[in-house]
Amino acid sequence: MQKTKNDNENQRLVGLYIYKMKEDVLYNWEKKTLQNQKKYAHFLKKADRNKVLKALPALNEEAFEKIECLKCANCCRNYSPRFKTPDIKRLSRHLQMKESVCIETYLRLDHEGDYVAKKTPCPFLGEDNYCNIYENRPSDCHRFPYTDEDVLLKRPKLTLKNSTFCPIVYYVLEKLGE
Repeated sequence: MQKTKNDNENQRLVGLYIYKMKEDVLYNWEKKTLQNQKKYAHFLKKADRNKVLKALPALNEEAFEKIECLKCANCCRNYSPRFKTPDIKRLSRHLQMKESVCIETYLRLDHEGDYVAKKTPCPFLGEDNYCNIYENRPSDCHRFPYTDEDVLLKRPKLTLKNSTFCPIVYYVLEKLGE
């Protein structure tokens, strides 16, 4: 079978696409973030706090422009936020149930004494990765992935954990380290 001009052009485009992917900071991010945990820990420990805090809003926005949370939803599929008292009150009102029933139905106490979802994925995550309680979600969900606030530096263990499942945290850490 003889190659046509279109076949050669398609091959060139595929090659260019693969090259661009390898050039992209997000290419193979799951593997790279695990390899870079020590580097990130060192960075978070030694970082110039003011410089990092100044850079975070723009990096956060850039990351959200490149990464669609709804295509990922790793946070909702694999982990639970803390449900603090105001979150439980708001959720109970939204679901039109007593707080005790809401807790009994959806939550459990974790080893730190915080209420978290009984199971994963989150019981409020829809099949389309949309949150069924989005307007009433816990404050942890509202703030996640903390890439635009000082939590990134204040809680380095949390930041490192989040970087292993959230491409936005990974992206921001990579860009901060450049």
